[in-house]
Amino acid sequence: MLCLALAASLAAPVSAQDKTPFREHSGVLPDGTSWLIRVPENWNGRLLRDLDFASFIHAPAYAPRYEDLLARGYAFAGLERHRLRFWQYDPQREILNLQTVQDTFTQLESEPDMVMQYGCSGGGLDSLASAEDYPDKIDGSVVLAAHTPVWIMNSFLDGWFAMRALLAEDFVAQGLGQASDLTVAGLPNAGAGGGLENAGAGGDRNLDAIRASWKSAIENAGKTPEGRARLALAFAIGQWSPWMVEGTDLPDTSDTAAMADMVVKSAMRIAGHVGGTARLYFENAASGQQLSGNEGVDYAAFYANAAPAMKQLVEALYAEAELDLQADLATVDAEPRIAASDYALDFWAGDGRTTTGELEVPAIRIHMLGDWAIPYSLMQGYEALVEQTGTTDLYRQALVQGTGHCDFTAAESSVIVEILAERIETGTWPEVTPEALNTAAAALETGSDPRFVEFGDWRVGAYNRPWTPSQ
Repeated sequence: MLCLALAASLAAPVSAQDKTPFREHSGVLPDGTSWLIRVPENWNGRLLRDLDFASFIHAPAYAPRYEDLLARGYAFAGLERHRLRFWQYDPQREILNLQTVQDTFTQLESEPDMVMQYGCSGGGLDSLASAEDYPDKIDGSVVLAAHTPVWIMNSFLDGWFAMRALLAEDFVAQGLGQASDLTVAGLPNAGAGGGLENAGAGGDRNLDAIRASWKSAIENAGKTPEGRARLALAFAIGQWSPWMVEGTDLPDTSDTAAMADMVVKSAMRIAGHVGGTARLYFENAASGQQLSGNEGVDYAAFYANAAPAMKQLVEALYAEAELDLQADLATVDAEPRIAASDYALDFWAGDGRTTTGELEVPAIRIHMLGDWAIPYSLMQGYEALVEQTGTTDLYRQALVQGTGHCDFTAAESSVIVEILAERIETGTWPEVTPEALNTAAAALETGSDPRFVEFGDWRVGAYNRPWTPSQ
């Protein structure tokens, strides 16, 4: 389908995008995935490939970013998330589908002067994996809030595993339920199981009961100095941000009470995704088998790698509660361990399904400190892989002080696209310090504010859970 669209012909609110005339093409791939192409009349010859373009072109969190880039002359070619993605998630297939849509773009329009992979969350993984495993059709990748399935599920396992070890005794003592009620959905020996069996009606009821028990446990813990200290310790072990609630401000890290309050609120924020957001997507992709485990993990060592801001908080709360931190770490370490499925790990080792740091084209990555779905610490783990593989000249990253998942502003999105384009054209990265990024983003006059910040006391000692197929 080919059409010329203007603001008056669209149902969406008038925006920068709608003021920019564009040509549009759309269709459906053989596997049932819908695709969408838009080419502004002022096309600059650059194409952005995006997993979610057809799904989220008008979504509130995404639309301003798309609108601004289209107005700047960037064309988009992207997909709609497949209706069976919950059961058949596979980033490898998504990347191959994006290549097909890119070929369609060339047939219907012309060969772009520059092609950049662009995406957030799962689209962020597609961007990184394209830059590593499928670089032949792109010149670089823009990576926003990327997940890496084995990494993220191990990070979430660690925090939830620690919470279960630390809160179960008091949960039972308060008459709130049995220790077995505090299971981690999606893990073996968790009662609820994982993968396919949870998708049916009975599984949903079981998960609802698990979520209710966890909310009771977290609420109860938040009422006592001991419980608040232990929640903070679990967050530190998991290398999670304590700030996950949209619409709130990040407390001063020296304000122990405010930080502890935020940890409790953040724990409640994620209690609907016990064991980690998207766990069932990832498990279903590997025939319902478990992709995270903690055999051989030293949780005392994991705590030692926590961000200084979190260690400061934990130690202050433990002192106030007159608790023994080392004893609680020993309690976590003494818990029975969980084994990952070799089958699941073999599946996620495939091209496009994980990341190794072996970049072939330039990539720039950003992540929000307060992302509730994907811990910001994953970004630091990838930076270490890049250093190990010797591809640092192809990689840059930055931290954004904000909450939510994929809730980046147009200023933040557009500036990293422009920076990557400059790196591709010149072979040299412009300055990407937070100050330089904020200055460059403000100069774009997107109508939104950039929020780039230094890692500072949020930089972890080392990311605890990097995983590559060689491990």
